[in-house]
Amino acid sequence: MASSSIASSSTAFINKKDVGLSAFSSQHSISVQTGKKRVSKRIVSVMTPQQTERKPATTGSVKTGMTMTEKILAKASDKPEVSPGDNVWVNVDVLMTHDVCGPGSIGIFKKEFGQNAKVWDREKLVIIPDHYIFTTDERANRNVDILRDFCTEQNIKYFYDIKDLGNFRANPDYKGVCHVALAQEGHCRPGEVLLGTDSHTCTAGAFGEFATGIGNTDAGFVLGTGKILLKVPPTLRFVMDGEMPDYLLAKDLILQIIGEISVAGATYKAMEFVGSTVESLSMEERMTLCNMVVEAGGKNGVIPADKTTYDYLEGRTSVPYEPVYSDEGARYLKEYRFDISKLEPLVAKPHSPDNRALARECKDVKIDRVYIGSCTGGKTEDFMAAAKVFLASGKKVKVPTFLVPATQKVWMDVYSLPVPGSGGKTCSQIFEEAGCDTPASPSCGACLGGPKDTYARMNEAQVCVSTTNRNFPGRMGHKEGQIYLASPYTAAASALTGYVTDPREFLQ
Repeated sequence: MASSSIASSSTAFINKKDVGLSAFSSQHSISVQTGKKRVSKRIVSVMTPQQTERKPATTGSVKTGMTMTEKILAKASDKPEVSPGDNVWVNVDVLMTHDVCGPGSIGIFKKEFGQNAKVWDREKLVIIPDHYIFTTDERANRNVDILRDFCTEQNIKYFYDIKDLGNFRANPDYKGVCHVALAQEGHCRPGEVLLGTDSHTCTAGAFGEFATGIGNTDAGFVLGTGKILLKVPPTLRFVMDGEMPDYLLAKDLILQIIGEISVAGATYKAMEFVGSTVESLSMEERMTLCNMVVEAGGKNGVIPADKTTYDYLEGRTSVPYEPVYSDEGARYLKEYRFDISKLEPLVAKPHSPDNRALARECKDVKIDRVYIGSCTGGKTEDFMAAAKVFLASGKKVKVPTFLVPATQKVWMDVYSLPVPGSGGKTCSQIFEEAGCDTPASPSCGACLGGPKDTYARMNEAQVCVSTTNRNFPGRMGHKEGQIYLASPYTAAASALTGYVTDPREFLQ
């Protein structure tokens, strides 16, 4: 029932425009002639003919239009232009790692470059403990110790440490979830290349930069050289127009897109988001949109920088940056068009982010809990949205509702910023009145399970509505748990009824 409804309704949102793949393909042939006279029976070495770099023509040349992603990678590789499929050595502006992947990356760096080697640039490395923090697990605690020792040894400027696990507020340097902290601390800048040892590093593409996740081996190499070999991805263009209904959030937009193209629909492709709807989004909502491109297999997501971007960056960074924009004649692999004014609140049913359904079609799904948090749904505006639903209902939640602010700043906002229309009440006050759990210490929390003592981890086979990004079996703990991905609006509405609920029940 759900699938047929989605299939029939999606035609109102999308129009695909295929572009010939021939624009991206190039063929190179090498001919080898074997002489009749045999000189030697043993091959000593094989060498390719020396080739000089082809220079652009000074007259009569036609410059090929490039996408944002191509322009950023061309600039970072010191080339006049690049095309999809090109392999280029890229200069890295920022490398981020955290407590899960940092120790492994450090180990590879030391093995390959030497125990006493120095990182390429101590001010371009950002190290953020955030995943398995508030736990008694010895190995998790050891990982943070490894980061601390390395940062002391290397004199790393941006290490956001935590020592007192009993009171995160006693650690002013501690931030929380890396992808939100990177933005809040001014490490995300238009036109740059930001890499991280985490698949959701693509979040930073909201700032008009190339941001993607890499593995520990690549990170170890970047630590020593500041460079990485990347293949230039082709770009998918998503044009979203129409006035955004007041019951939708960016989470609904990205769930619609993933449901449309599938979890493999953007494999090693850039996803560029444009249109009047995108332009109307706040920076935090743009971050949500780019955050989940990896759930479609995307290499990176990117949004053109504008006044919203510049206003957010003001006071957060003093590093000069140079935004780039796609050329009018840029080549796109496909173009998708959506009329957002016709979109309804969505969820992704277990066990895949592309298992899309309308929230109203799942109204008979009984749930056991709600989780609001993570890099995807744990930002200040996400909690404001949830509070708006609770405030409008005036009711109490019917299932345990866990709240995990992404960063220390978000946690402070939850306790200090008044919710519009509440008469001055803060999110924390509204959450308390609704019967939610007390907001927890900022971290990745139960988004990816973690040690068994992780706050709000699913240690039983329960049904959960979550604002997180993945709903694979075992993702939040128990292998038989069922996770419905949703926006903060839908999550809050579901908490109030005990069933998957369309937020329009409370917002209209």
